[in-house]
Amino acid sequence: MDMKLEALVLPVSDVDRAKHFYTALGWREDADFVTDDDFRIVQLTPPGSAASIQFGTGMTSAPAGSSQGLYLVVDDVAAARVELVERGAEVSEVYHERGPVTRSRFDASASPGRVPGRDPEGSSYASFASFSDPDGNGWILQEITSRLPGRLGGALNTSDLAELLRDVEQHHGDYEPTAPKHHWYDWYASYIVAREHGRTADEAVREATLHVEAVLK
Repeated sequence: MDMKLEALVLPVSDVDRAKHFYTALGWREDADFVTDDDFRIVQLTPPGSAASIQFGTGMTSAPAGSSQGLYLVVDDVAAARVELVERGAEVSEVYHERGPVTRSRFDASASPGRVPGRDPEGSSYASFASFSDPDGNGWILQEITSRLPGRLGGALNTSDLAELLRDVEQHHGDYEPTAPKHHWYDWYASYIVAREHGRTADEAVREATLHVEAVLK
């Protein structure tokens, strides 16, 4: 039986401050439920992620900021770092580890330490950057460009794919009458990939339109 990890609880001291921080990073707000003064739950999802974070009031007894080593996988760690910095996060410089896997990935002061820059061999799983939220919960950006065997995610099921195709058909139908002549599959492909990475329909339309314009140049 598949068991999919879909949500992690973060201990925070100020719910509104944490919500502002993560939404500023571009993370999608899925829920913000308040039952009473003693219970509130906020759920946010990073772009393109199948897993979400939750925090709030009355959710955990763990000390605020005690979650560490939370991984965000990206295909370009330098570009991801720039985007997060532009959105207000204080992110370390890109680094790789000296020798085999070490504690320095999680602790900058640990021996044998971090080496500035991407892994010189460009190895997947080997380049990092790190940042923390306002409470000190620690995140690690890890660059993965090719997966180890068995690490690929599952495919869309038939129902999900059919719904996504209906969605793209509708939006392409709205776009096509005023669009330059193009191959429909270029627009479809870009739209579907954008939606799969967590973009809204409007954002996916913009990305698909820009993609078609680039193809036609």
